[in-house]
Amino acid sequence: MLIVLSPAKRLDFTEPSPDIPATKRRFIDDTASLSKTARNQTQADLRRLMGISADLAKLNQARFKAFEPDALDTGIQAAFAFDGDVYQGLEARTLDKAGLAFAQDHLRILSGLYGLLRPLDRIQPYRLEMGTRLKTRRGSSLYDFWGDRISKQLNADAEGQKDPTLINLASQEYFGAVDAKALKLPVITPNFREEKDGESRIVSFFAKKARGTMARFAIDERIETPADLKAFDRDGYSFNKSLSTETDWIFTRQGNS
Repeated sequence: MLIVLSPAKRLDFTEPSPDIPATKRRFIDDTASLSKTARNQTQADLRRLMGISADLAKLNQARFKAFEPDALDTGIQAAFAFDGDVYQGLEARTLDKAGLAFAQDHLRILSGLYGLLRPLDRIQPYRLEMGTRLKTRRGSSLYDFWGDRISKQLNADAEGQKDPTLINLASQEYFGAVDAKALKLPVITPNFREEKDGESRIVSFFAKKARGTMARFAIDERIETPADLKAFDRDGYSFNKSLSTETDWIFTRQGNS
């Protein structure tokens, strides 16, 4: 079983303990090519492409200028570097070595710049959302750029897994980079809803955090088959069979809306 998460815009490059292992990312040539294209963007280009402020455009232009595509031992582990709502739920910095090893085998992070990351792959500071319409030699968007590469890597990473199923805990924007035609794995997508007055709805902040919390639950419990995820009960959530389908699993809780 493999779990996929989205990355986060907010970063935390505080160095973790030096005895925690780190791995070298894949897609090295692809990332190098993409970083060169991004480096040539002006601040105005970045503002337009990413819908960000002038200050963020300046920061991210500087990041791309400083990016070292061949420095595979530079940066920190991806699971520690991302610090958004999902990663508040994951709490990767509190995992022990055994937990990190399990995560390395069962967790993947989709990335506009890096394609597909393992938790312990080193990354450098960046911001490049998967939905960015950055023109490259492969097309007019990052979806065009990555093509079927991410799906093929997921297929390869699932080989030897006890249950080769993909658990989609990523956003629609990021999971759109997984080419459905090339993917050979069945997909299950958990969703998290808040119930109030007999109705349920998705609240973005809570749903994002719950995705990370479910990933952490899978790591802590060493879950290797999707059916065992139905026992997820953290933060008041429970599996709602009546609202779920075979491929879309709904988890609900009361009173957080």
